[in-house]
Amino acid sequence: MFRRLRRPLVLAAGLAGALVATVSPSAAQGPGVAERGRALFSAKKCVHCHAPRGQQGRAPAVEELRRPQGAYELAGRFWNHAPDMFATLRQEGVEWPEITAVEMADFMLYLQADPARDPAPDLSRGQALLVRKGCLKCHRFRGEGGLVGVELTQTQPGYDSPAVWAAASWRHAPRMAEEAKRMGVLYPRFSGEEMGNLVGFLRSSVKSP
Repeated sequence: MFRRLRRPLVLAAGLAGALVATVSPSAAQGPGVAERGRALFSAKKCVHCHAPRGQQGRAPAVEELRRPQGAYELAGRFWNHAPDMFATLRQEGVEWPEITAVEMADFMLYLQADPARDPAPDLSRGQALLVRKGCLKCHRFRGEGGLVGVELTQTQPGYDSPAVWAAASWRHAPRMAEEAKRMGVLYPRFSGEEMGNLVGFLRSSVKSP
């Protein structure tokens, strides 16, 4: 069962900063287990809204979610879905479900997401997305940008692992939505190859130790 909210969520310092606090990337690099992902889909109560086709649910049926797709593509869908889901759970007094990077790897396999389906990142498009999606309103890139989030050229485990990135995105997205609302800016959304392009560019920009 979800735990009831006991206190307001504290805004995260930033998506990239959240990556540091997750499990190590090596723990999430494995392929995941689809059956564990199916069990998690039920245990995390996702099935309450995303019910099997033919059953009552207020969100797309689970069969619509399970389809061949890229891992970063799915991470983008998780990111896009988070604000509406967070608002619904908050209205019901239900706490946001936590998903670890290891669990996310299982979720991804269950939902038929495969990193091999993500095309090679287009770094020039990723660079353009960094600006166009408003990331620099909070984050810094080579010292330029906002002061809310971390410097994006610092080494981050999630740059090299779709599961760690997706888990950090999942954890950070509702807080990002709150911060965007407070700042009066649009919450960024990602489609198709955009998330993979952005992460690819950030990975290529990490400072050498």
